[in-house]
Amino acid sequence: MTQETLESQTIATSSESESVKKMLLILSKATLDNVYACFILANGARMEGIQAEIFFTFFGLEAITKKKMEKLHIATVGNPAMHIPTMLGGLPGMEAMATKMMKSEMEKLDMPQVGEFLDILSASGAKLWACKLAMEMFHLQESDLYDDIDGVLTVGGFYERAQGRGTHLLFI
Repeated sequence: MTQETLESQTIATSSESESVKKMLLILSKATLDNVYACFILANGARMEGIQAEIFFTFFGLEAITKKKMEKLHIATVGNPAMHIPTMLGGLPGMEAMATKMMKSEMEKLDMPQVGEFLDILSASGAKLWACKLAMEMFHLQESDLYDDIDGVLTVGGFYERAQGRGTHLLFI
C-alpha cells in the first residue's frame, strides 16, 4: 500500500466519522436577514436528513414572539452588506424601505412568512427552543411565544443537547 493510498483512506475514514448529524443554531438577533438565514439553514439540514435545533436568545426571541414575529425589519445601520453609509441608513424611513424591498423580493421567490416558516420547521422535526434567561429579562411568558416551540431551556440545557459526534454549533 502506497503512502498516497494510505492518506486517501485516512481522509475518507476521517470525513465519514465527522459527517454532520445534528446542527444546533443559536439565533441572537431577529433582523429579517438573520432570521431567514437561520431558518433556511435549519430547513436545509432537515431536507438532508440532519437533525436541526434553533435556540432563540436575547433579541432572537422576537422571531418567535407572537406580537413581533411578522414585523421583523432589516437592519440598515451598521450593516456593511447594505452598501450605504451608516448615516444614510439611519435616516427616517430607510429601515422601512429596505424591509419592504426585501420582503418584496422574498415574495417573488415564494418564501414563506416567518410564522409559516416556523410551521414548516416544526413539521419537519426541527426543534425550537426559547432561552430561559432572555425570556425572564424581557418579561415574556411561554404563552407570548409561537405555539409550537419545543420548550424553554437554560443555556446549560441547550449545551447538553450538543453532545455527541457529528454535532455542529452555529451562532447567527
